[in-house]
Amino acid sequence: MPPALFYLFSAITLGFGLAVVLARNPVASAMSLVVSFAGLAALFISLDAYFIGIIQILVYAGAVMVLFLFIIMLLDIKAEEIKQARMSTGFGAVFLAVIFTLQIGTVLSGNEAGKKSLADIPLDLKAAAAGEKLTTIKDELMAGSLPDTKLMGQVLFTEYPFHLQAIGLLLLAGTVGVVVLSRRDKAPL
Repeated sequence: MPPALFYLFSAITLGFGLAVVLARNPVASAMSLVVSFAGLAALFISLDAYFIGIIQILVYAGAVMVLFLFIIMLLDIKAEEIKQARMSTGFGAVFLAVIFTLQIGTVLSGNEAGKKSLADIPLDLKAAAAGEKLTTIKDELMAGSLPDTKLMGQVLFTEYPFHLQAIGLLLLAGTVGVVVLSRRDKAPL
């Protein structure tokens, strides 16, 4: 990816991520989150992580944001009133941002594996530990045989079916809870 595109997508992701926090209107905040997800998906795709990029669009920018907007509209959330910020809140936020930035810098500066190109990292960690010659992500993409979606689906539906169904039930319970809370002051169903 050309550096100009990387900086563009990074700026889109960070700028609209900031708009999510600063927007007073919840619908504008949710739509800013959609654009931020799209910028993040473009960054994933530029790193040859096509599956994660597409899932970012389909699941997060699609399904989850539709659910968020549905709940925002159902609860009829109004724009937040402008409140006076305290000085201590601002200092606390700046302090946490500095600590977080220092922590990320420390982790990234000591990570030797992060200096390799993603295309040169072997796919199979067990075979890599044994010292065998492995195909890389770039080789698998060129051959059209990258098994990431197949393996992920196989693992999800064979080894973790209970967990998958439990998450679905939690989402359903949350949606039913929102409907019940929004109907509390109106006539019973």
